[in-house]
Amino acid sequence: MDSSKSLTLLKIGGNVIDNPSVLESVLRDFSSLQCNKILVHGGGKIASKLMTQLGIVPKMIEGRRITDRETLDVVTMVYAGLINKNIVAALQRLSCNAIGLTGADANLIPAKIRPVKDVDYGFVGDPIPDYVSANTINDIVNMGLVPVIAPITHSEGILLNTNADTVASSVAVAMAKKNRVNLIFCFEKNGVLRNIDDESSVIDFLDQKLYGRYKDDGVISAGMIPKLDNAFAALHANVSEVRICSPEGIHHGGTKIRLK
Repeated sequence: MDSSKSLTLLKIGGNVIDNPSVLESVLRDFSSLQCNKILVHGGGKIASKLMTQLGIVPKMIEGRRITDRETLDVVTMVYAGLINKNIVAALQRLSCNAIGLTGADANLIPAKIRPVKDVDYGFVGDPIPDYVSANTINDIVNMGLVPVIAPITHSEGILLNTNADTVASSVAVAMAKKNRVNLIFCFEKNGVLRNIDDESSVIDFLDQKLYGRYKDDGVISAGMIPKLDNAFAALHANVSEVRICSPEGIHHGGTKIRLK
């Protein structure tokens, strides 16, 4: 890792994307960051809305989308097309020279189809860590471009729907081999909360011991667990810093994740 190369990877979730004014504010803060940067985005509710309009019933299990062939077509159009290109255009307006990408472009994020266990998720992929094309992403960044990555990966000529937090963590880990990477997960809450109904109850920092204790006590549960699992996995793989914050906390604030 070249510590002189600082890179911020920002992942924004669906609740940010679904609110135009919040998204605009986040993109403005992101564009103002004075370092190399990458943005990874989720899908929001637009895909489910379009599916309903097309007569396709969205199927979710524990917050994760079941992706059959029809669903894959819709999420590819929405994530890699509509959402990705609108974000790219918004960043261009902010003088941030963005380029929209998926995991299939330039073979950036090869994946494997998630095996069927208790649930058949269909066309859902998990990135293959050692095959994320960090050299290509570095080349793009060194050209002065800002990658905006949609959560679509590929395997054997097939596009795959992929969890955006996992995409962000996988890209951050790959980039950490040659950069000092700051990974930020931005979502609707102020950070990891002791009380989900109290925005002021932010846990300022979490190490693995505290994380285990809060899970055992039920303070941390549901969708926050995979997000934090991705955060700790990234730190174990030499990502320098991970934060979980609200749209107002891009520059500072939220919960800092550390190993100890």
